Amino acid sequence: MNDAPLHWPSDRLQTLFGIEHPIIQAGMVWTSGWKLCAAAAKSGCLGMIGAGSMKPELLREHIQKTRGALMDGTPFAVNVPLLRGDVHELIQVCIDEQIRIVFTSAGNPALFTETLKKSGAVVVHVVPTAKLAKKCEERGVDAVVCEGTEAGGHNGVDEIPTFVLVPQVRDAVKIPVIAAGGITDGRGILAALALGADGVQIGTRFAATQESSSHERFKQAIVEAGETDTVLSLKKIGPTRMIKTPFARTSVEYEQRCATAEELQELLGRKREMRGMFEGDWEEGQFEAGMGSAMIRDVPTVESLVTRLLAEYREAQERIAGNRR
Repeated sequence: MNDAPLHWPSDRLQTLFGIEHPIIQAGMVWTSGWKLCAAAAKSGCLGMIGAGSMKPELLREHIQKTRGALMDGTPFAVNVPLLRGDVHELIQVCIDEQIRIVFTSAGNPALFTETLKKSGAVVVHVVPTAKLAKKCEERGVDAVVCEGTEAGGHNGVDEIPTFVLVPQVRDAVKIPVIAAGGITDGRGILAALALGADGVQIGTRFAATQESSSHERFKQAIVEAGETDTVLSLKKIGPTRMIKTPFARTSVEYEQRCATAEELQELLGRKREMRGMFEGDWEEGQFEAGMGSAMIRDVPTVESLVTRLLAEYREAQERIAGNRR
């Protein structure tokens, strides 16, 4: 085993967040609860609670349980989708609980950045284009996550892939850049850094871990997925990448017959994400997962996953350097 220190091209995220590795565990709905967040944080990554499926008081409970599990003040983050109807209450919980790292997504970064920064928080916003990344920098955001269309869940309407998005965002801003979308192993981490990212955010690979709060049926669906088993659908009401469950296939059929946004919204209804990812309803649920599912073949603990990611990253580095085949 090679015990030499890992070489990271940049230490900007480690300095900004106070973490050991420039790896962020994404804040996913019905998936990123306190157990996953704490496990990722203990492994040297930035663990994150996904507030998108939580009421304010439930978010407060998960924050307090995370702190209880960590005990030593290890940093962690909260992700708040700005499209939530109760977003003001969720942001206030973050402020009340003195969360020092907040990721915002799915909305205008100017809405809460100033308020959060005045409370002492580092603010990161998720972007699908370099143009929005530049606007985030102008609004005072401390870093951006540039998420390619390979990612699971809600995506940008322009469908820009990670490999093309990351270098454009790097050229557009001076603040730290975090790559996301399709990254599931150490090779992907090295590729993202080579494109100019300071670190990576990983979602689907962390969703298929033992500490993830999602249903075992959802985790197994990720493990079973092949390279063509996700689809980007519901484009008229919010492009969403998901595994091809019966519901997902129906949504594609609707789009192929040019269904209206109203018809798609009626099909989607309410709580599809909960029914799929949290309750494991294969027939009627929504299983949000990225294209990287095709490279995921097990459901390890977070600790063993992070150890593997670091080993794969080192191996990829050595191979590029010509030390291994």
